[in-house]
Amino acid sequence: MDIDFRALIDRLAAAPSALAHLVAEVTEARLDWSETAGGWSPRTILAHIRDVEYLGMRPAVERLLAEDDPELRFLHAESWELARNRTRDRKELILADFALQRQASLGILRMLRPTDWERSGHSRGGPLTLAQVVERWAGHDATHIEQLEAALGESLSEVFARRARPEA
Repeated sequence: MDIDFRALIDRLAAAPSALAHLVAEVTEARLDWSETAGGWSPRTILAHIRDVEYLGMRPAVERLLAEDDPELRFLHAESWELARNRTRDRKELILADFALQRQASLGILRMLRPTDWERSGHSRGGPLTLAQVVERWAGHDATHIEQLEAALGESLSEVFARRARPEA
């Protein structure tokens, strides 16, 4: 397996900033207004990314590091959305919680030894190495960032380009 672990970690490290830039100028009302093809509002997408961080992906990594061949369980989007905790759903709280949780996750990933990336466990879908979990994690971020861009009608690169233009 030829994986660039540093690039994977860099992709994960970029997500909090990307999310913050995408929604910085979006009102609280707008976060609930548009729904994506999957039926989630932008706020729900943000909350999902935050919750997957500390309820799904990081616990999987921690179990892979602490146990031999652990059973890995991940959040199921449908049941998560119905039962999720909405007490910290204001935009700034979701973004702050996510950034804090992501920093904790990155601290773990940055200390891994090369052999740690090969540790494996299993899920309903079969065996998974730690490297595969982190690849899926980065892919999960990318999927939901694209979903958020579509719901808001503006990509991250378009946000940056718009902000770079001189005001008329």
